[in-house]
Amino acid sequence: MRCISKFTAVCICVLLAAVSICGCGSRSLPSGSMSFRENSSFSNYNFLVNESGAAEVADPFAWNLCIPDEEAPGELLEGMNDAAAGALFDLTNKTTLYAREINTRMYPASLTKIMTALVALENMTSDTILTASSDVWVLESNAQVAGINPGDTMTLDQALHLLLIYSANDVAIMIAENVGGSTSNFIQMMNDEAKKLGATNTNFINSNGLSDQNHYTTPYDMYLIFNAAMQYTSFQEIINMGTYSTVYHDSNGGDKQLTVNSTNYYLMNYTKPPTGVTVIGGKTGTTTAAGHCLILLCRDISGNPYIAVIMRARDVDELYNDMNELLKKVPGRSSSGQA
Repeated sequence: MRCISKFTAVCICVLLAAVSICGCGSRSLPSGSMSFRENSSFSNYNFLVNESGAAEVADPFAWNLCIPDEEAPGELLEGMNDAAAGALFDLTNKTTLYAREINTRMYPASLTKIMTALVALENMTSDTILTASSDVWVLESNAQVAGINPGDTMTLDQALHLLLIYSANDVAIMIAENVGGSTSNFIQMMNDEAKKLGATNTNFINSNGLSDQNHYTTPYDMYLIFNAAMQYTSFQEIINMGTYSTVYHDSNGGDKQLTVNSTNYYLMNYTKPPTGVTVIGGKTGTTTAAGHCLILLCRDISGNPYIAVIMRARDVDELYNDMNELLKKVPGRSSSGQA
């Protein structure tokens, strides 16, 4: 592959627009999507050029993502509480079925740990041994922890289970230090990854999601991050687990046994989804500032996947009530395809 000039790129863009109009393009493109702005900060298309100089394909940057047609109108669903923000995305048809305040910045709480897991999966193998430092104790007094002590060791795979199933804040710090070399470097890696994914309304200050006024995201950005993490089979397997038991080691090599339960009420059967919807898994997040948050991967009766996210619910009952109201909009939850 080789680079091409801006002039050449514009010419190719015009040519491909004509091809697309004729129905021969590699993707079906919406009206106006081929516009060119010389000083734009973003590139709408990736040009793949072979050695002869011929363009092989031009894909819209977000051709495989759900993109709302316009700014979310913000109407509440019937039965949904007025504080809620959220969205429902159809991954099969790449459509946004519902959106409310999806581009409003808000605190993510432990939804942050999805990005922590993604960066770890991208940079380390599952059998890499992690060692806890004394920083695993530097947490708020009421933060949820797995009880990791300085010198304790476990594999990245074990750490990811404790991070995503039990939402252990001390484990999030251990992952950050071991994967990034330092917490500050890992935070930079998280923010770099957010930009790469197009999550431009997101900024991370820590790896666990404990409150900070400069630590924020949006419901749509959380969809982008969660969707990227789902490309890892191990991530999908972990978020589907209701209970996890493991044995890790202390600083002297002694065994330490630990069993944790999921913070996701659907996986623990404390809450049932609407008829025709199967919850595969997801991640919760709760702080005083963020309220109660939840992002899910679910499927309809035909196995078609959806991502659903609720943020800023005022309590746990409201969270699952709002999520169920959202899941009722899944179109394929009945044999007739009607919600």
